[in-house]
Amino acid sequence: MAALFSAQVARPKRPWNPTSFNYFTYSHQCARNCTKATPEAPEAPEAPEAPEAPEAPEAPEAPEAPEAPEAAPPNSQGPTTAPAPVTAPSQHPDTMLDFIDHYDDIPLEEHLEFVRDPFMRNYASPDGPNISVSDRRDDVMLQTYNHKQLCGPQEAYAVENLRVAVLTKLKQPAQIDLDKVYALYQEVPEPRISHLSARLRHRLLAALGMTENKDSKSMLRYFAVVADVKNSALPLTTTEWNTAMSFATRYVATTTEVETEAALHLWREMEHDAGIKANDVTFNILFDAASKAGNFTLAELIYKEMTTRGYHFGRFHHVSLIHFFGLQQNGSAVRASYRYMVAAGEIIDTVTLNCVISSLLRCGEESSAEHVYQKMKNSNKAGRPIPDLNYTLQKSITKVLMMFAKVAKEHPDMHSRFQDVALLTPNLHTYRILINWYGVKLGNLSKVAQFLDDMKYFRVPLHGAIFLALFKSFQVHSGAYSDWSMQRLDSVWHAFLDALDSGTEGLGISTWMAMAILRAYAIHLNRDQLLDIYEALRARWNLNEVNTQFMLEFLDKLLRRQ
Repeated sequence: MAALFSAQVARPKRPWNPTSFNYFTYSHQCARNCTKATPEAPEAPEAPEAPEAPEAPEAPEAPEAPEAPEAAPPNSQGPTTAPAPVTAPSQHPDTMLDFIDHYDDIPLEEHLEFVRDPFMRNYASPDGPNISVSDRRDDVMLQTYNHKQLCGPQEAYAVENLRVAVLTKLKQPAQIDLDKVYALYQEVPEPRISHLSARLRHRLLAALGMTENKDSKSMLRYFAVVADVKNSALPLTTTEWNTAMSFATRYVATTTEVETEAALHLWREMEHDAGIKANDVTFNILFDAASKAGNFTLAELIYKEMTTRGYHFGRFHHVSLIHFFGLQQNGSAVRASYRYMVAAGEIIDTVTLNCVISSLLRCGEESSAEHVYQKMKNSNKAGRPIPDLNYTLQKSITKVLMMFAKVAKEHPDMHSRFQDVALLTPNLHTYRILINWYGVKLGNLSKVAQFLDDMKYFRVPLHGAIFLALFKSFQVHSGAYSDWSMQRLDSVWHAFLDALDSGTEGLGISTWMAMAILRAYAIHLNRDQLLDIYEALRARWNLNEVNTQFMLEFLDKLLRRQ
């Protein structure tokens, strides 16, 4: 049809003679000219004059049967063989033009140009909506807070209280807990997110993501705010998507296929629905979840996808790769991954060496793990004091080490200075790994005692994770002729109570701790003595109704087994 629009039909140059003009012959010639102007249609042989000029090309005539025309092809609009010519009375063109009441003085070419170019009509044809979400500042800061907007005093007061709490949490995390921040958020009238500015919205999500222990409570709290943001048709940044994936995979102690599938679902929603491309942190979270779940095939696919997209290995990827080969119990690959990390110019610190120790222990290479631990002990030059690394400080140190590695790649002569600054001394996580392996796994009491003495030497504070590992060790290895005797269990129990009564930071009673203590004592004590242990725990434990019911059921099952 485009060719038909663009074809120009020439008028006869000879003078007009109404008696010699044949309208049907002229129409047939016009149809032939238009057919030749179409590049897709082949040139058809000349047919006899017909009252109608078919637009479709004619089919070849059947041999030796001119009187019987062939059937038309499926897409044809008329017969392939024209009937005999019909003589019609000649009519003046003005007579045909009189069929239309009036004409505009606009040529056809202008109308065709008007159809081809919609912008001549001052608007384009609709094409959408094509919605996309990005991390650009103009998009993220789309919803701004205007103090002059109509807002009631109740809404303004609630938003201001939330703003102060969020800023306090971001600047001084120890001054306020996340339960208080979330409670203030719930005091904002519905729809809550619509009352917040874009900056406050992103700061709120950043504050709710600042939790050392990702559990089900913190995960549900974060996802509740994310749901409010999505229901308000507001965008999430890449960092907020990554935080949601981290919560989905780490809210339980052991990552399984369920958590991995949830992370993959969020990844698909992030890229396909929200239109935000994953970054290197996203792939590190997915790789870590797949490897911890034991799905090594999926972990390899994620690794290949990351390299295909051109993301380079960073500090987190190197450590995750060491952990990956540790789960595969491949000690040689663990060493190769560590060597590759050093060759890449990354700064090695205690976190990296802890991952190496844990991976070597999983491979059953205790001597190699102890060698790394001994090197860590000897790295404390001149008795340099070890700072108390809390969660916030540890995150800041990690960012500084990543910055050091980036600068060292551009200035290799500065790498040794940056490496000297990094801490290699054993920390709480180091002894947690060692005591869990040598205590719970192997039952080597002498090694556990040595690690406890080293903790005192390096001034590593007591923590609930250490007591939990000790009580689990007594639960597994206690016996009549075992080194894990009743007297040693009592000494650990009294040390735990003293630390608890003195208000030691990082120490408290949880359901896991109470279950480990009761199981350890159930081997040696009778019913009444075991109830006394439970009463001592309950006196120092703020139990809610759910935990009280759970512990009573657990204690009842434990007493029935005796």
